[in-house]
This record gives sequence, C-alpha cells and structure tokens, in this order.
Amino acid sequence: MPNDREHTMPAIHIRQATLDDAQAITVLVRSRIGVWQRLTEQRQVQDVPYETLTIYERWLHGGPWMSVETGAIQLNHLLLGAGLPLVAELDGRVVAYGEAYQGIEPTPMGDHLHLGHFVVRQDCANAGLESALLAHLIELAKAFKCQRFTAVCVANDGETSAHYTRFGMQPIARVMRLSLPAKTGQVFYRAVESPDPDASLITDWHMPIGRLGSARQQWESLWPRLWNAIPQIRERRTHRLRFSAAGQEAFLCCQQQLYDARSADIYCWSPKPLSGQLLTAIRDWAHREGYRTLVMAVTPDAIKTLGAEAEADGYYQDVYAVDV
Repeated sequence: MPNDREHTMPAIHIRQATLDDAQAITVLVRSRIGVWQRLTEQRQVQDVPYETLTIYERWLHGGPWMSVETGAIQLNHLLLGAGLPLVAELDGRVVAYGEAYQGIEPTPMGDHLHLGHFVVRQDCANAGLESALLAHLIELAKAFKCQRFTAVCVANDGETSAHYTRFGMQPIARVMRLSLPAKTGQVFYRAVESPDPDASLITDWHMPIGRLGSARQQWESLWPRLWNAIPQIRERRTHRLRFSAAGQEAFLCCQQQLYDARSADIYCWSPKPLSGQLLTAIRDWAHREGYRTLVMAVTPDAIKTLGAEAEADGYYQDVYAVDV
C-alpha cells in the first residue's frame, strides 16, 4: 500500500505560447525585477510603484516583457515566424517561458535551433523546468532537421555551463566584447538604408560583430521596426544599412547607446568573416555620423582584425552546442 504521505510531482507540460499567454508571461518575467525605478529630471534615481511608470520606463528595466502591451507585440512577432515562443505549465499555471530561433550560419554554428531567452518562476527553480525545456527543444531541433541545438551562457556561469554539459552540449565558440574608436579611414565603400526585415537575407551568413545569441535572434530583435510606436525608442538613433566595402557585402545595424550619444553598439552580418577593409569602412562611416566609440562583440579570431586600439571590457559569452 502506498504511504499516505507519498505524492507525485505535478507533470510539466510544454507547449507553444499563444497571445492569450501574454499577460502570464509578462507577470513571470517582471517577477525577476526587485525594484522599479525612474530617473528624475535632476538625474536622480527614484524608487516608484510599477503602475506609475510609463511603458518606456518599464521597458528600460528589461525590454518588451516588462509590459503586457509590448510583450504582446513581441509574442505576435514570434508567432508570425520570427521565432518559437514556448511556455511550461505546472497544474495549468505558466511557470516558465522560453524563446528559440532557427537559423543557418556557416560552421561551427551550421543549421541550428538556438535557445535565445529563458526564465523560470523563482519558486519553481527546483522543479526541473530548465531540463524539461532543453530536452523538448533538442527534440524539436531533430524534428526541424537541424544539425545542432545551441545556447549561450556567460563565461563564468558555472551552473548553467554544467547544466548544458549534462545534455551533451560542449562549448564551440567564445564571444568577447570590446570597444574601438571610430575614425576616418581610406577605403572605398557604399552604405545605404536597408529597411527590409526579411531574415532570409542573412541565410548562411556570418555574424562577425554583435553575435550575443544567434545571428537570427539578433536580426529579429534589431531589424524589424517593432517599437516605433514608442517615441523614446523611435528617437534613439538606429541605423540599418546595406554595406559594400572593397567587394565585401554586409548588413550593419548601428544603435546609439542609451546614456552616451556618441557611443554606439555595432552588429554586422556578412557572407564572409570580418575583413580589415569592412572594419575600416564601418569606423569611417560611424565617425562621419558623429560617433566616437563603437562597442563590438566578436570571436577571438576577429581580434587581430580590430587591432591594438580595441579594449576589452571583460565580458565573455560561450556558445554551447550538441549535434542532433
């Protein structure tokens, strides 16, 4: 006879998210924010109730999932084909959320399914949700006929890396973040606005600069103009360009940093690895646009192309993968 005190853990159910989940996902992601704050006109930080913040002020705490309004837009974008949003349920409650992106890049990434974002309710941290989601995504990668499943973690995050290793995942690349001064250079190039958000444009292309996630994930985050209804985001300078430099084609996204108007984050997709001519063109274009510091995330093999002026800030990210 079973002991009366024995009980079974509730089953984890993983499914594709729907628009009806937007509220639950927003509450889940917001629960990780301990304090809601606002910057006053006197540039002082002030603790305030969540309800008093504008949509943009909420956004500054962590992006689209800080408000149900922007969360619904993000979810709709994913459901229309940009990515794969998933929720995990326990007893019918949404207790975890994840986003995956399918992409094709040159080796070592190849044709892959990438885990781009994952969050679990803090009171369910020991319920096995992360393991269940990883197992589910690996099976999906097989069903999509991908070559491998990938994910990233901060280089010193031993807990996450150990968890990936238990699923047979191994590090295949490292990305490090550096800053580089913008400056004029002698190279022939052409840069034109490129508003087309079709992700097929970067199929089988490298992402030599800015790959903090996957090339497809970064493209879907940066290229579509999803957030132009928010004036403060619309007013922040974001350039989406088609580059041609010394015969090398590239897409370039240059995004002005929030608190330093003369600094910018750089993201680049190209059919070839980063060349010195393309880098010179990017630095020259940025200098002409008034930028003075460019922040770039690159793999170690691109560091020699950046040269001695590049300064690392100590942030590293490892890409883990398992063949499926």
